[in-house]
Formats: sequence, structure tokens, C-alpha cells
Amino acid sequence: MTQLPQAKNRHDYRAPDYTITDIDLTFDLNASTTRVTAVSQIKRLAHSDAELRLDGEDLSLVSIAVDEQPWEHYRLEEGALIISHLPDAFTLKIVNEIHPDKNTALEGLYKSGEALCTQCEAEGFRHITWYLDRPDVLARFTTTIIAEQALYPYLLSNGNRIDGGELEGGRHWTKWQDPFPKPCYLFALVAGDFDVLRDSFHTRSGRDVALEIFVDRGNLDRADWAMTSLKNSMKWDEERFGLEYDLDIFMIVAVDFFNMGAMENKGLNVFNSKYVLAKAETATDKDYLGIEAVIGHEYFHNWTGNRVTCRDWFQLSLKEGLTVFRDQEFSSDLGSRPVNRIDNVRVMRGAQFAEDASPMAHPIRPEQVIEMNNFYTLTVYEKGSEVIRMMHTLLGEAGFQKGMQLYFERHDGSAATCDDFVQAMEDASNVDLSQFRRWYSQSGTPVLSVRDDYNPELEQYTLHVTQMTPPTADRQEKLPLHIPLDIELYDSKGQVIPLQHNGHPVHNVLNVTESFQTFVFDGVPVQPVPSLLREFSAPVKLDYNWSDAQLTFLMRHARNDFSRWDAAQSLMVNHIRLNVARYQQGQPLSLPLHVADAFRAVLLEENSDPALMALILTLPSENEIAELFDTIDPQAIAAVREALVRTLAEELTDELLAVYRANQTAEYRIEHADIGQRALKNVCLSYLAFGDAAAADKLVSDQYHHANNMTDSIAALAASVAAQLPCRTELLAAFDERWHHDGLVMDKWFALQATSPAEDVLTQVRALLNHRSFTLGNPNRVRSLVGAFAAANPSAFHAQDGSGYQFLVEMLTDLNTRNPQIAARLIEPLIRLKRYDASRQALMRKALEQLKGLDKLSGDLFEKIEKALNA
Repeated sequence: MTQLPQAKNRHDYRAPDYTITDIDLTFDLNASTTRVTAVSQIKRLAHSDAELRLDGEDLSLVSIAVDEQPWEHYRLEEGALIISHLPDAFTLKIVNEIHPDKNTALEGLYKSGEALCTQCEAEGFRHITWYLDRPDVLARFTTTIIAEQALYPYLLSNGNRIDGGELEGGRHWTKWQDPFPKPCYLFALVAGDFDVLRDSFHTRSGRDVALEIFVDRGNLDRADWAMTSLKNSMKWDEERFGLEYDLDIFMIVAVDFFNMGAMENKGLNVFNSKYVLAKAETATDKDYLGIEAVIGHEYFHNWTGNRVTCRDWFQLSLKEGLTVFRDQEFSSDLGSRPVNRIDNVRVMRGAQFAEDASPMAHPIRPEQVIEMNNFYTLTVYEKGSEVIRMMHTLLGEAGFQKGMQLYFERHDGSAATCDDFVQAMEDASNVDLSQFRRWYSQSGTPVLSVRDDYNPELEQYTLHVTQMTPPTADRQEKLPLHIPLDIELYDSKGQVIPLQHNGHPVHNVLNVTESFQTFVFDGVPVQPVPSLLREFSAPVKLDYNWSDAQLTFLMRHARNDFSRWDAAQSLMVNHIRLNVARYQQGQPLSLPLHVADAFRAVLLEENSDPALMALILTLPSENEIAELFDTIDPQAIAAVREALVRTLAEELTDELLAVYRANQTAEYRIEHADIGQRALKNVCLSYLAFGDAAAADKLVSDQYHHANNMTDSIAALAASVAAQLPCRTELLAAFDERWHHDGLVMDKWFALQATSPAEDVLTQVRALLNHRSFTLGNPNRVRSLVGAFAAANPSAFHAQDGSGYQFLVEMLTDLNTRNPQIAARLIEPLIRLKRYDASRQALMRKALEQLKGLDKLSGDLFEKIEKALNA
């Protein structure tokens, strides 16, 4: 009987019995069989009879030696090499073989195209050699790579290149040395033939750092923006956080086959090519901004992740939540802060809130895991960032920076915990964060219910605030959290009413710390309009009985751009709720004229930020709307959203067309003003596509054929598919013919068709599995077609006949053995069965039982299926 995967608990952490101070690795590279020689300097930390237990998967042992003597005191178990009778300090030499070309899971050393590369986070190094594969073992790495020069002219690893040369038989070698101790998850090796973009960065202390970006041959013209983003990241981290890069060289390698977005390996970042390659013809504005953010994120890890790393994987948010906060601040400082904030909040409300309500609900610091890869989640990353942002709100920029300095003083060069970080923030600022720490240990999305009353005689305004976190799968009982609630009050003319109580000014951020609290404000001359949860000051759901008049007022008068957008969203939410109920009762759908007029006013504004206008005009996605309901009705949501789009398109045709024409850009430039204009123009186009059919068909087709950049091309294509215009067939075919050779570009094409509202969309998706540009072996292709259908086309995926579920079962059955990490990410929409009606729940449960019965079910899938079935 196969042993079921075992859970690990955070409270069971214990320090290792041994540590490794230095490791000298030699790779004799070959795609079919690579020989790895690992020479480690090891010290005992525990009592003298402790065995050394090393992690290892899919390795062929050749030899073991201790202090240069063959060693026989060892045994092999599943996933481990156990060595006994060891001295207190010794040199361990292990020789083993691995097979990169058979490694479809893309963990450890594997093939990406013709290149060889590694991915070791979280537990991939054990697929390279036997080792203490845990983040609290930090060693200095020296790496020698030997390979055939014609096949692999570039041999790269961590640190600085210290030696190299040519060998007989057309082979060559290179030696790298990383002077900074690091855990093995930060190890990297890349061997291949690349084009290289070179530059340098002059640090604030006067050092010149060599910068190199490696891309597949022929892609050099798509690497410039990545280099610009890297230099901007280095400059920003020096200026905002006082952090300087510490090696002589920083390298980025773009590879086509990669499970994640990118990896921060010390000095040698390995990237999914999606987050490196860009030029106007192939990449959208969104791609450019994504590249900037991800390059920033991985570079910022050099300090928040590499110089200070995690003690154990339960502390993952220590590096990821903090670094997401840093990359969000980087993007906001370089671009539009309101636009970036809105984009981040949309991810929280649409996807992270859904995760909080799922069987996989967990705190940002999980308490229990079976497969660590399953916890690279929006909760750990995005909610983790929101927790850091709340600390920043409570401490202020100066206090937060003092906390960061103290954190580095205490923990540079070591493996730390989330508690260590919060303690540094607390000690540096003298702000009590004891209750705030609950954010690290409590899962779920809190609900803030706000009620108010006004006493005109006393000129007194009162807010009654209740906080409640619903029970989650991992924990029923919830304690009150420390929630910063940012507010502002307006009079009838849109002027801000100062906050005061008993003659003293009150800070605009209220500290909500109890289950129920009352906040009283004096000197309020009129019934105010409150702006609540400004800047999304906490990752919570807000329950307040807004009237349409209040929301329309805030759309016009709120000083805070985020609040203007949030008011527009809330206005639409009011009518989405009403119309979903009407749809379910078979009643006609409607939208009052005053709502359309509120959006008309946005279109008619002068001197407004086009990027902000575009976001205000964009309706919530189907997934964002789903989070408004306890029981999700995907067909009702899709029908209502489309009906509202059509109504707005009909009511606002003239204004939309005028704004569309006014925001044309002659040339393509990656400048935020131009990005905003294109965003506004293309939002208008997305509405106009639902207007008069003949006019829409011509407008969309003309934009596609005259576009000089991918942003406008894909916007036209998306509009044709969303509105099911006659031109879509011709445009899709033209796009395919032009770009079928370029996988990254075709990912956009696959995703559009996977999210089509067409009734036969699943038939189309099945047909595309055999398309010349598609392969199940490439994670990007799988995400763009299978992932987009399951996660971003809820009305089709949740078809009442269960056909969407059965399709996903087929895909996951293949991916279970091919690439378990990707399979586990794709299954998310299927495990959230409790959010749907009884009929769908039964079909989803049946699909999960089918998957549970698979032979050799991966631990990645097992954990999620088990939690879903037992929820």
C-alpha cells in the first residue's frame, strides 16, 4: 500500500543536527546523464550519536566518502540518504547521477529548449544531489561546470566567476564562487547558447556592477526593457531603502520552460521568458509593467530573501510578503500610485478573498503543510504584502525604515522568522504590535460592518464598527484583529471636514482592535458623506449601506483617487446584486439612468488621469463579482455583467466614441501618460464593441489592422471575441498566421479563446490542445489555455452538465505525473465546491473523487483534493 503524504507542522520545527558551512559542486553536464560531485564541509550541532539525514529524490548514487575514505555506514530510504558513525567535523563527498532530459516536473536540473537550467525553490535541490535541503542551513557555494563548448558556450552559476578554461574533446569549464552563505534553494546553474545584453550599474559607494541578460538566440531586441527595469530597481533600492547590491555581477537568464514567474537565486536570477522579453510588436503595456514589477521583485530579494532568508518554509511570507510590498512601492514610485494600488486591490478582492474562503484557507504564515509548493499562494504573497502595508501605515515611512534597518542589523546573513521581523518593527518604533501579530496566524477575510448616525444639535457624527472573521476550514474560532481603518468625511460641497473629538484632532487612520467599537467626531456641521477604507487600508470586506447618491458624490468629490474608483465599483456592485436576483427570478434586467450618468460624467471630465478613468469605467470581473455572494451563480453573473456592459454601451455611445478618438497615440512609447491613453481608448473600444453591430465590427477590425503595437492589436482582438463580432474569425486567423511561431505571443491568443463567451467554447478549447503552437509540456501554454478556461471563464467551466469539470480532470490526470506543481495550481477552481449549489457540488465532488483514485497521485494534488473533500 502506498504511504499517504505526511503533514508537517510549524510548531514541530527543530534546528538541524548538522550544518554545512561550505560546498564545492562539480557538474559534468550532459542532457541525458549529468554527474554531480558534491564535496561538503559538515559540522555536528547535536549529540554525538545523531545520524546525518540528507534529502534526495530521483538520484542514482555512485559513491560516498568521508574525509576521503570510502564510507559504508549509510542506508537509502525513500527521499533520504542516512549516514551514521560520523565524526564531529568532516568532509563528505557524494557522487551521483541525474537525468535532466527526463525531468518534466521542472524541479532541480532540467532541459528548457536546448539549454539546461535549475529551479531549486522550495525543495528542488534534493533533485540535484543529497543535501540538507532546508532554508536554515547556509553554506558558501563554489561551483565548477564542465560541458561541451559547442552545445553550452555559456556556463553560469551564483556569485562571481573566478576561473575557467578549455579541455580536450571540445569541452570547457567555468568556476563560480559565491562569498555569501546561502541556503541551497538559492543555488542556480544555467548552461546554453544565448544572446547577451550587457550593461553596468554604478553603485552609490562607487562600485561598477556588470549586468548581463541572457536570452535565446534571436531575442536580443526584446531585452532592452528588462535591462532598463533592472537598473531602475537597483537605483530605487539604494534611494528608498538604502540597500546596495553586493556582488561584482548580476545576471538574468530567460528560459521558456518555468513553473513560476522568476527566481531570485543569488546573483543569477532565472526568469520565465514572459517576464523578460518585450518589444512593441509582441508585448502589451501590461506585459511591460509586469516585467518591470517582476524584475524589481527578484532583484529586491537580494536583501529581503537572500541576505536575510527564512528559517523554515512556514516563514515564506517573511521574504515574499515583504518583497511584494517593496515591488508594489517600486512600481508606484515609478508610475501611477493610484493605478498600481487599484490593480493590487483587484487581485485581493477577486482572487485572494476566494482563496480565503476555500478549503486551502491558511494564514500568511501557515501552520501545517503537506507539499510546500502549494503554499506559494496569493495569501502568502499578496495578503502578506497587505500585512506589511498595514505595518507601514501604523508606523509611517520613517518608523518603517527604522524597523527595516534594525531588521538587517540583527539578521543579515542568517535565517529569520516572521516574529523576528515584527519584533524589529516594534522595537524600532515603540509601537505595540502584539495584537497585530494575529494577522500572521489567523486565516480568512475579516468583514468590517460600519453603521453611522448624526446628531445635528450636537454636531456630532458617530461610526459604529463591528469586525468579524468568518470561520475557515483550518480554524473556526477567530479573535479580533488590529485593523487600520482610513477614513475621510465630506460636507455637501465636497469639502473635507476635519476629524476631532473633545477639541483634539483625530488621526484619519482609526485603530479598530475590538469586536465592536464606536468612534465619535465633534464639530461636524452637516450630515457628512464618509469615505471609508481609503487606499484599502486593510485586507477586509467592507459592509456599509451606501446610497447611490453618496457613491456618485464620492466619484466626483473624493480627494483620494483610489476612493473615487472604489465608489464607482460599489455603485456598480449595488446594481449587480439587484440584477443577479432579478435574473434568478426571471425578471428583466435594468440599470437606472443616474448610474449611466455617473459614468458619463467620468467620460466628460477634463484634465483627468486617463489611466484612472479607464479603471473607473471598467466593471468588476466575474470573479470579483462572485465574491459578493455566499452561493455563486456563474451563469447569472455572466449574464448580468454582459447586460450592464451593453446598457452602458448603448447609453454612452457618443461619449465613448469621442473619448476613443481623442486618445489615439501616433507612436508607441512606454511612458505612463501614453499607457494611460491607450488603456482609456481600449476600455472605450471594449464597450463600443457591444453597440451597433455593423459599426462595432468596422471599428474593431480597423483598429486591429492599423495597430502598430501589441496592446492595440490584442485589445481589438479581445473586443471582437467578448462581443462575438463577425470579424473575430478573420482576426483570430490573421493573428495565428502571423504569430504561431512565437509561444509567448500565442499565449494571449489561447487565453482569449479560452475565455470566450461562445456556447461551444469548451469544444474550441479541446481543439486547441492540438494546435501547432500548443504543448502540455510548457507551463505557459498550459496556463494560457487550460488555466484560463478553468479560472477565468467561470460560466463555461461551471457548466451545469459538468463538462468543464470533466475536461479539467482529463488535463490534471496527464499533468499529475508530468508536472505536479502546475496540476496543483490548475485544480483551484475545482476544490471550491462549497461555494456552489448542490447540483454543482455533487459534480465537483465526483470529479475530485475521480482524481483521488489516480495511481501515483502526487502530493501536490493529494493535499488539495483531501482538504476539499473533507471541508
